[in-house]
Amino acid sequence: MSDLNTTVTGMMGIDGALGAAIVDYQSGLLLAGEGGGVDLELAAAGNSEVVKAKMKTMASLGIEGNIDDILITLETQMHIIRPSVSNDGLFLYLVLDKKNSNLALARRKILGLENELERI
Repeated sequence: MSDLNTTVTGMMGIDGALGAAIVDYQSGLLLAGEGGGVDLELAAAGNSEVVKAKMKTMASLGIEGNIDDILITLETQMHIIRPSVSNDGLFLYLVLDKKNSNLALARRKILGLENELERI
């Protein structure tokens, strides 16, 4: 089991990582963060709205199950948002340099780190 800061440090070890965070999406609060690439506090608040909107849309459509992850691709970056299964209300957020990262490997590593995250 690992704590929030250890998990974020592990996310920063992923090839191409520019920034990493763990966020409480109910409040939009950044609980742990490291790196840059974006203003992590502002991204935490904004991406909390993305997660809540997707969950609301899924409920409206009657789609059951959990979100594995949400991928936002930009010209030079990829942003991965992974809601935590073990810690309801939290998500892991990773900003990747598009040129220096492997999306499939990053998603796999985030899954492993999320599985290691201790319950809060």
